[in-house]
Amino acid sequence: MSPTDHSSPRRRRPLLKVAGLLVLLALGGYLVVQYQSNGGVGAPHCTAGAPGGRSGGEPYRMSPEQAGNAATIAAVGVAKGVPDRAVTIALATAMQESGLRNLDHGDRDSLGLFQQRPSQGWGTPQEIRDPVYAAGIFYDRLLEVRGWARLPLTEAAQEVQLSGFPQAYAKHEPNATVLTAAFAGGGSVTCGGPAPTEPGRPERVRAELVRIFGKQVRVDTPAGPSPAKEGAAAPEAEVTVGQPQGPADAAFRRARVVAYWAVAHSHDLGIARVSYASRGWTAGGAGGGWQSERAASARSGAPGDATAQADEVRIFVHR
Repeated sequence: MSPTDHSSPRRRRPLLKVAGLLVLLALGGYLVVQYQSNGGVGAPHCTAGAPGGRSGGEPYRMSPEQAGNAATIAAVGVAKGVPDRAVTIALATAMQESGLRNLDHGDRDSLGLFQQRPSQGWGTPQEIRDPVYAAGIFYDRLLEVRGWARLPLTEAAQEVQLSGFPQAYAKHEPNATVLTAAFAGGGSVTCGGPAPTEPGRPERVRAELVRIFGKQVRVDTPAGPSPAKEGAAAPEAEVTVGQPQGPADAAFRRARVVAYWAVAHSHDLGIARVSYASRGWTAGGAGGGWQSERAASARSGAPGDATAQADEVRIFVHR
């Protein structure tokens, strides 16, 4: 460095500190604006928790895309009647392979949640990028593995995936266990963020639930919009999911799975409210959590339904 060079590291440090502070202030201001523009509810996000904080893991926070995919993987497992262990293996595999995102790319011709390859007989590219199909064929292949339920998670997943990094699945087991307890067991699923402003897709809600559960559930779309109080938000389209005759415990479990699936998919399907077992969830309200049906209905401006069956789920899609 020449004697006339005044840009020494010592003199640049205060300038760098000032520049860094300005960046932080700008970022903070941006986040405040985003928070206020969303009605004070922050960016969309979902949190899954095990019953009473059990199952050896902390609540798991994720994006709406990740939550929707996790909910679908779990729902397909419940519909197929696989043990919870299989759901945990599937979720841990998808967490490693794609970060619970439905990718349109991957190593060689790998695609989708599980990075399945058309050239290896997993299906067409379109099928593999369908989360319901991808989860279903993963479970089919897993159940073909002899003694899969007695294998360590990483070995069971590797038998299906034939990955070049077979030990990578193990680190996801604690979080996958929490997700299984939340979406397929007795845990909890909450989703926060702004209420939908664009019209939702009740026909897709109905179609997806029929694809996943088939005749295990009864999916009805009542004629006309759902009623709303004077001055309340625009009417909503209702999708009602009931349970055909069968064991009560299985019906209650399916209803809970459907309710949490709907909440997890609220962002992409325009779902404004979900009602289940005398509880209600409202998009943009109560920090993304569940309330009593009376409190949730009062907040949304729509009347509750005290006559709903305990194993019935009512999904209200924004119009």
